[in-house]
Amino acid sequence: MVGTDGTDRSARAVPAKPSLDGIEARWSAAWQDEGTYTFDRTVDRGRVYSIDTPPPTVSGSLHVGHVFSYTHTDLIARYQRMRGREVFYPMGFDDNGLPTERRVQNYFGVRCDPSLPYDPDFAPPAKPGKEQVPISRRNFVDLCERLTLEDEKGFEELWRRLGLSVDWSHTYATIDTRSRAVAQRAFLRNLARGEAYLAEAPTLWDVTFRTAVAQAELEDRERPGAFHTLAFSRGADSHGGTDPAGSAAAEPVVIETTRPELLPACVALVAHPDDPRYQPLFGSTVRTPLFDVEVPVVAHRLADPDKGSGIAMICTFGDLTDVIWWRELRLPARAVIGRDGRLVPEPPAAITSPAGRAHYAELAGKTVHSARTRIVELLTGAGALLGEPRPIAHPVKFYEKGDRPLEIVTTRQWYLRNGGRDEPLRAALRARGQELRWHPEYMKVRYENWVDGLNGDWLISRQRFFGVPFPVWYPLDDAGAPRYDAPIVPAEAALPVDPSSDVPPGYTDSQRGVPGGFAADPDVMDTWATSSLTPLIASGWESDADLFARVFPMDLRPQAHEIIRTWLFSTVVRTHAEFGVLPWSNAAISGWILDPDRKKMSKSKGNVVTPMGLLEEHGSDAVRYWAASGRPGTDTAFDVGQMKNGRRLAIKILNASRFALGLGAEETPAGTPVPVGGAVPVGGAVPVGEPLDRALLAALADVVDAATAALDTYDYARALEVTESFFWRFCDDYVELVKGRAYGSFGAAGAASAHTTLAVALSVLLRLFAPVLPFVTEEVWSWWRPGSVHRASWPDPAEIRKLADGGRPELLDAVGAALTGVRRAKSAAKASMKAEVASARISGEADLVALVEAAAADLRSAGSIRELAFGPSGGEIAVAVDLA
Repeated sequence: MVGTDGTDRSARAVPAKPSLDGIEARWSAAWQDEGTYTFDRTVDRGRVYSIDTPPPTVSGSLHVGHVFSYTHTDLIARYQRMRGREVFYPMGFDDNGLPTERRVQNYFGVRCDPSLPYDPDFAPPAKPGKEQVPISRRNFVDLCERLTLEDEKGFEELWRRLGLSVDWSHTYATIDTRSRAVAQRAFLRNLARGEAYLAEAPTLWDVTFRTAVAQAELEDRERPGAFHTLAFSRGADSHGGTDPAGSAAAEPVVIETTRPELLPACVALVAHPDDPRYQPLFGSTVRTPLFDVEVPVVAHRLADPDKGSGIAMICTFGDLTDVIWWRELRLPARAVIGRDGRLVPEPPAAITSPAGRAHYAELAGKTVHSARTRIVELLTGAGALLGEPRPIAHPVKFYEKGDRPLEIVTTRQWYLRNGGRDEPLRAALRARGQELRWHPEYMKVRYENWVDGLNGDWLISRQRFFGVPFPVWYPLDDAGAPRYDAPIVPAEAALPVDPSSDVPPGYTDSQRGVPGGFAADPDVMDTWATSSLTPLIASGWESDADLFARVFPMDLRPQAHEIIRTWLFSTVVRTHAEFGVLPWSNAAISGWILDPDRKKMSKSKGNVVTPMGLLEEHGSDAVRYWAASGRPGTDTAFDVGQMKNGRRLAIKILNASRFALGLGAEETPAGTPVPVGGAVPVGGAVPVGEPLDRALLAALADVVDAATAALDTYDYARALEVTESFFWRFCDDYVELVKGRAYGSFGAAGAASAHTTLAVALSVLLRLFAPVLPFVTEEVWSWWRPGSVHRASWPDPAEIRKLADGGRPELLDAVGAALTGVRRAKSAAKASMKAEVASARISGEADLVALVEAAAADLRSAGSIRELAFGPSGGEIAVAVDLA
């Protein structure tokens, strides 16, 4: 192979002054030119390791949290490649949905107005103004595609700089032609099997984005509020009459609510069936204050006797519990909140009294906040508000990307069955979670808790513009009304389609929107409805049968823990429905990056750190070292100090490798290079004969065992930890101990043994470090080995032990302890480490002393010791030193 400097890799010399400067650019280009990470699609499925790479959201820039988690994926990819697997490692870009829309609106100063016609000559403002320019949906989508293309280029540049071993010939975007076709095909098959359905029902609604929101996209935020105590009168009406028991002086029923503005939407009062305070009221009615509407008093198990007064309003709809009560108790609907978050112009039909309708007129058109303020004033004036509102703080439902509380409005939406209302399906999906191998194992609980807590099917439609459109049209009846019970769908061969511009089979464009014609479904799919199909998109489902057969089901889904409920679960739902299998066999879960205050780093919190500056300042290997130090599933602090440690380690690898090669590690004594793939010299190599060398190799074999076991269980942090610990012992103790012998001080056989051991140790250590530190290990490998370290085989501990020939790892520890004792004595005397020692005596347990004595010549040379004596005395190794 030819390096970027034009020389053959195998002929490159060890540089006089090795440096980290420029190695990222040099090796990134070399890997691309040489196809180092290109997937070989001719291998059998059994040799393939395929990765469902998370497609990052293309909404401006990546932050250091992305670097953290994507490094973890790359560590596994590199390890599996060195283990002999052919790694399918694609990269996607998630470029549809709200984040992209918001970025386009702000970047270009435009907003989408679907009622406008397409303008082929439209150009966005050169400088966006305060008022956003309205444009057609197609013009808006064009701008989305234009901006995301530029963002994707920036993302790829950063990923290459980080050293991700992605095959860049396998990329996709979640809004590209292939992804749209996959998403629409999967939906049509869900529809044909009855798994997807259209329903008009209460829907969580974000009034800012004016779109429906799924359960998985909710988050609770603590917000200030107040309990308002309201009096509901008993009897025939609010002006007199009798209650059901015949008493004209019946006490009012008192309820407490945080949402008095929903009083006109009240359809019942509810209490727990076992609450003795309200049992006499069940089956009776009360009348609402201000609006004078008769509503029943009902019982339900979800009513909380300890909350407020123990009896509550059921309104349509204040929260998800209202929806449950409404559905299970078969109550009427009286919606008052519109899609814009304001109270609708007309009062519910149940409000019939002139006074009630006049009161409602004062609320109509107001925002929820303004309506709340006004109704409190009206209730106070009517004497129906008892006391002052009582301030509280309570959790309120928000869309995870929104900044206003969610409302619940009745809308027509597409749903996908996910077990929320189907116990056999819930059980099957729970079993899929048991079947999946989780890393770390305890993350499985999050999946199970989510499945167990589902209370409805997956709402997959969104009232947005930039997304995958539903491939559905509806015939219009003679009055021009859509027939939602008779959807028109395209043939799969026609996918992808855009119903807003394409025409359904059997119609012409002139029939669009006219009686007897057709209308397009106006919605787009939730971004998770497309992202849940990434294994199928990346693997060429229905478009590349050969690739699909080689890589699906995939081996790994790497992702963060907070989207187990969304991305991971939804992907399991889709492949379970389509194929009856898991989409992958392993899930590797990363934690969050925390800022110095131990808070999650995120764009929304404004506490993120952009990574390019870190990569330029510390080097990519250093940043990867910090990322690899974070254990799977564990939240990790952003720590520049760790990056500095990583850079020191990379520099040490350069310098120690140069030193070891200078000692004679570059070639075996017979002139035979150590083979790239294995650890055992072949040909005319002299066996390892010195006890210290054998001990070093035996200890190294143990390190390979430990690192391999850790990486096999996706614990890259442990693998790095054991490798680095050994490396510093190798540099600080072994290299110093063997230096004299390697230069030939004790004859050719001893030097040959040192040369072989140094060569093997360096070869093995470079390969152990390669997944974490790809640039510096490739640099050193190129000095003395052909090919790429990243295509070399993972070290084989059996081969190393064969060369160690019964060596004892504890000898290395014992001799290292003795050398440390000598150094400590020199340091205490403020003498140079090169200062001569007149005499030194090694004592300790007899077997430990015997181990040190076996390497006496190396210890004498390293410590500059004239006379070295040994005497068993019990305990750990101790050293008595007399300086010359």
